[in-house]
Amino acid sequence: MSAAGKAILLEAGLVVDGSGDPAWTGDLLLRGARIAALGVDLRARLPDGLTPSDVECVDCRARVIAPGFIDAHTHDDASVLHDPLCLPKLSQGITTVVTGNCGISLAPYRTPRAGPPLTLLGAQAFEYASMAAYRAAVDAARPALNVAALVGHTTLRYASMQALDRAASADELARMQALLDDCMADGAHGMSSGLFYAEAFAAPAEEVTALARVVARHGGVYATHLRSEMQQIVEALHEAGDCAFSAGVPLVISHHKCAGRANWGRTRETLALIEALAQRQRIALDAYPYVAGSTLLREDLVDGVIDVLLTWSDPHPGMAGRLLSDIARAWGCTEQQACLRLQPGGACYFQMHEEDVERVIAHPLSMIGSDGLPHDRHPHPRLWGTFPRVFARYWRERRLFTLEQAVHKMTGMTARNLRIAGRGLLRAGAMADVVVFDPASIADTATYEQPRGLSRGIDQVFVNGVLTYRGGDSAGVRARAGRMLVRGA
Repeated sequence: MSAAGKAILLEAGLVVDGSGDPAWTGDLLLRGARIAALGVDLRARLPDGLTPSDVECVDCRARVIAPGFIDAHTHDDASVLHDPLCLPKLSQGITTVVTGNCGISLAPYRTPRAGPPLTLLGAQAFEYASMAAYRAAVDAARPALNVAALVGHTTLRYASMQALDRAASADELARMQALLDDCMADGAHGMSSGLFYAEAFAAPAEEVTALARVVARHGGVYATHLRSEMQQIVEALHEAGDCAFSAGVPLVISHHKCAGRANWGRTRETLALIEALAQRQRIALDAYPYVAGSTLLREDLVDGVIDVLLTWSDPHPGMAGRLLSDIARAWGCTEQQACLRLQPGGACYFQMHEEDVERVIAHPLSMIGSDGLPHDRHPHPRLWGTFPRVFARYWRERRLFTLEQAVHKMTGMTARNLRIAGRGLLRAGAMADVVVFDPASIADTATYEQPRGLSRGIDQVFVNGVLTYRGGDSAGVRARAGRMLVRGA
């Protein structure tokens, strides 16, 4: 409802309902937290005894009315608690974030000082020993958007093991399974893994499969940052597919890419393999529309060939935003030596080729996820710009897909793949997460040089029926109406 308690009628917009079906021109009525009706000229036939004085009308001519975007891949676990206005996401039209990716989640783990890669969440102290405790914290913070949580495999390892450079023992695996079972019972949407990171790399496929079986019993999903996205990517894809297939759980390949110059062009091979796997099991991808990734500063990713942009450094915070090559030149050392001196830190790695990015993002199995790191001093621009960039560059400019397909990749497809009930589609009775945007002007403004920037063309964002963000000259957050989402509810 509006601030005055009225229903909200979005009139004469291009309705793109999130299903991928053709758009149509018409109206959408929001009443309370739900969509009350869709149709043409609803003002003349208001339902359930509503009168014109009960309704606030919004002219949406030359605008798209779409489901609120669902960010399939985030690391916003702590951000939604410490920065509940969530402006980087709301300003893109995002109404739900999926947290706990890459094996990294805030729960279930309690420690006064977390180790890598958990530090990517920007929290030193982890305070939530259960998903129920994390859900209570989200509800208390009242973020401006909704949160759907995955449970991180690496977090489970930290909570259950004394050393992470080996496989879990039988007792340790049993503890992880019990923790995961409790989290799934408390509404988690699934489990993620980050086998690429050293703290999970020692985990054999059997360990992951045993945990994925717990997820399967609860009807959840398994998302994975593959063990390798470089030379061994085909083997890593087979491992992920086999683990999920053996466990009987749907699989999501996180931020699919072929990284490193030697692997450019291999998305033809990897996508063909994923299509083959999809013949036997449920599988999906998420992707972001940039040629650079971003993670911890690691010397094994510094090859002297690709550009590396520093996003943060504890010992040298003033260097954030500079290229590693420039820092090394100023210090009179190699890039590898500079990398070691700057640690702990983070960086953007320009690892991908644009043709691979286009091939992945246009694939019918791909949905959109930002993978932004909200706590970086100089973050990757994907934190602020991912979703509008898809429209501006890959729909409007490159014409890789239709408008309906672009919206589907951000809404209905994501809700289906991540088991997010009641969202992602414009349907009578569905939750009223809605974005109104200008298809002619929607665009990102965040760049690698200036990574924080409000996107253009986002007019209004409704979360659970509440006007939560208004763009334009008076851009800002208007309300905090988000909630923790429970799987299947």
